[in-house]
Amino acid sequence: MMTQEHAYCLSIERLLNNQFLTTNTALIRVLFDELTRILNHMLAIACHALDIGQMSAIFWAFEEREKLMEFYERVSGARMHAAFHKPQFIFNFILDKQLMSDILFFIKDCYITLNEMHNVLTYNKIWKQRLVNIGVLSYEDCRNYSLTGVMSRSVGIKRDLRLAQQNSYAYYKYVPVKSYCGHTGDSYDRFLIRMLEMGESLKIANFVTLRLLKNQCDNNLYSKLVLNEHFYKTKTKNYTSMEDLISHFIQWHTGFTIKKNVSTAYIESPKGEFGVILASDNSNKPARCKIRSPSYFNLQALPKLAKGHYLADLAALIGTIDIVFGEIDR
Repeated sequence: MMTQEHAYCLSIERLLNNQFLTTNTALIRVLFDELTRILNHMLAIACHALDIGQMSAIFWAFEEREKLMEFYERVSGARMHAAFHKPQFIFNFILDKQLMSDILFFIKDCYITLNEMHNVLTYNKIWKQRLVNIGVLSYEDCRNYSLTGVMSRSVGIKRDLRLAQQNSYAYYKYVPVKSYCGHTGDSYDRFLIRMLEMGESLKIANFVTLRLLKNQCDNNLYSKLVLNEHFYKTKTKNYTSMEDLISHFIQWHTGFTIKKNVSTAYIESPKGEFGVILASDNSNKPARCKIRSPSYFNLQALPKLAKGHYLADLAALIGTIDIVFGEIDR
């Protein structure tokens, strides 16, 4: 959801060589990236547990997901498919203090939910029997199948784009971020990494929200839209004039032309590395848009993961891959 919008916005900004972000915009992108990571992992672990036979986790997880959906709705009006992120050269968003206070309360309560999920799953004998040494991957498997994210970190590959020095994005360069790796590359390692990542995302969200409050953000959530006149040079001054209205409509309807160029943007989405490649051809629409979705690559490893296991283990393996079929057959 918002992480994918983030990657698309980054690609547009790089296409125009306009990658400068205001501090508040960068912080807001990091905040919603991490909230989306919690949203994703809550669903992944809860549904994974339900497929294996553990019901308690899904009730706790969906309660927290409803709170996160509310944050989505408050900034965009949509619960899931939030068209919230916009390229920096068009809009600046400013969040209100009440929303950030509510996010801080959510972070405090979410730790309780994580502890409850940890207590019923991590040392549960049945859970461990269904996950330990099930779906073991190796370093070569990750390379051969181009696996990223939790799938690759479970075998000990230390790769997280949030920690990248050269291709860092948003505000991650200045945020204290920890990433976690496994050793055996089995389903249990992937479960533990997702649990640890949720705790880390809560820490990052707490840090970013406090920084936004420190920056004394405006308390107006919707109306603070800053239009960049570099692309929209003629500014409408009089809406009672038909000519001004027509000019304004044409600007917003047709957009602006982009010179022939190619840009690539990759981010660390909750399921793995999500990439967007855009190619322009001197028009106001992209000539080509290629999306590199992590689930498509992760699913290819399923035959390798399932080899030598029982049919009943297939539910555990699909859950540990954390796939979305709509992302695969789009």
